Amino acid sequence: MTASDDLLKLDNQLCFALVTAARNVVAIYRPILEPLGLTHPQYLVMLALWERAPRPLNDLAADLALEPATASPLVKRLEADGLVERRRSAQDERRLDITLTDAGRALRERALDVPRQVMAAVGMDLEQIAALRDGLSAFAGRRPGEE
Repeated sequence: MTASDDLLKLDNQLCFALVTAARNVVAIYRPILEPLGLTHPQYLVMLALWERAPRPLNDLAADLALEPATASPLVKRLEADGLVERRRSAQDERRLDITLTDAGRALRERALDVPRQVMAAVGMDLEQIAALRDGLSAFAGRRPGEE
């Protein structure tokens, strides 16, 4: 086997490592988010809304790197759970704004411990997590340190 052959080994593939890591990250979050009543994709929606709400569905989807057609069912489920509301914009009736309910704002307090629990589950500190996140920035479409 040559060095070139090693390039095609499954365990040497970046894509395989990333897919496997992504699947494992979601599995780590699942029991942490379960008491909050959130799935991992719903948690990402809530994180974006805790940063800025109300906001248009298209804007929310763009920040989450999702198509609006993918974000919409997530928002509808969060609305059914009483955490968000969808409202037509007063400025533009074609635009659907997503806003937090009182319950959605209150859930933020319960979620404050999620990052610490994730760090404990993987045995990494904040600096290690930040370095890993920044190292993936070229693949995530963001520059290092960009929020």
